[in-house]
Order: sequence, then C-alpha cells, then structure tokens
Amino acid sequence: MSLRIFAFTVLCFSSLAVVFAQSDDQPDEPDAAPPPLRGKIDGRTYISPTGAFSMTIPVLSELGGSISDTENVVTFEDNFSTHVSVAAFQEDATQRFEDERRGRKDYLIYFFSNFVMPDFQKRSPGAKIEDAVFRPGTADGALIVYTLLPGGSMFAERASLTDDAVSSLVAKRGNLLFVKNGYIFVISTELAERVLEHSTYHKSKDEEDEILHTRLLDLMGSMQFNAPADKK
Repeated sequence: MSLRIFAFTVLCFSSLAVVFAQSDDQPDEPDAAPPPLRGKIDGRTYISPTGAFSMTIPVLSELGGSISDTENVVTFEDNFSTHVSVAAFQEDATQRFEDERRGRKDYLIYFFSNFVMPDFQKRSPGAKIEDAVFRPGTADGALIVYTLLPGGSMFAERASLTDDAVSSLVAKRGNLLFVKNGYIFVISTELAERVLEHSTYHKSKDEEDEILHTRLLDLMGSMQFNAPADKK
C-alpha cells in the first residue's frame, strides 16, 4: 500500500463498514454481507492484522457500534457520536531516512502535510489546518493537528438539516501522529458535537482543542504496541 492510499483510507474507509454486532431486529441479508475483518476481536479488544497494536474497542454493539478495517487502518463508529480511525503504517527506508534526517517534530509535520492533509483537501475543498501542537514528552514525540473540514462531517446525515445547511457545516477533526516500533500511527476523530449540536453549540476553539486532545490521548492510552517479529 502506498502512503497516499494509506492516508486516503484514513479518511474514507468508514464507507466499507463491517457490522460489529447486528441488532436482533435487523434481518440477515446474506447477499449484502460486509467484508470480513482482517484483524481479530478478543472480547473488548481489537488486534490489528499486522500485530503492530491492539486496543480497547471504543464503541459498543448495543449502540450500533461497527468496526471496519484494512491491513493498515481500522475505523470504529456508532449511531451516536463516535467516529475514530487508527492507522498504522510500517516505515520504509525512505520514511526512516526522513525521520532521522528531519527529527521527530519536523518529520511528523512533513508526514501530515504531505500524506494526510492533501487527501482531507481532496475530500473537503477548503480544508485547512487550524492549529498544531507538538508534545515532546508523549510517545517520544507526538504531533496533534486540528483540522477544519467544510462540508466534511461524518455525522452530516444525522444532523437532520437541509443539503445547503449540511454543506455549510465545518467539521473539526483531531489527529494524533507518532512513531512506535517502526510504525507511523495516525489516530483521527471528529468532534461530533460541533455538527450534531449545531444550533446550541458554543464551544470556544480552546475548549474544542482540549476535548479532542483528551479523547486522542485516551485512545492512545487504550493501545498496546508490539515490535515487529524481526525486531524482537
């Protein structure tokens, strides 16, 4: 998988949703069966296909929770306010060189700017970076990027608005990037309240950033990381 395809998958893979647990009142539809998970589920834990990480599943089947994945990206979503993507892409020689040459902070900025942001902009014209913060004490250096996506909400269909009103909504996503055991990780989540509570929503930028910051770190805190077999 190329880095460009990898980044695009972070944004769009939810369209391939695999039902985590179907509601009892929904009839089975064998002809429309979703693709099987490539990773594994062990109780409340998701294990990635590569074995690079496992994590507590952040959605509940009782709330319409679903999981979809590829070899490198897993998306969790439910019928309420959760949409989380976790991507893990093993660094090739070029990426390792860039990481060492640039230093961790500049490398993560370079990676997001070149392999993630262009696809946000492709999917949501006018998308922009609102702010970015480097945390040197987190995961040997982590970057949090806050992005604004005009008309790019994953919750637009749930907002009960006209098409014109939906297109005027500006979604906000928090993105956490770090490197662990030779993998580049990108955790991304949307601030659903900004869209779902649009008429009564009055959070400041700093309040929004703090909410996303906390959620992203909580997601990272629920993860366990494993070194590739050849590095053990």
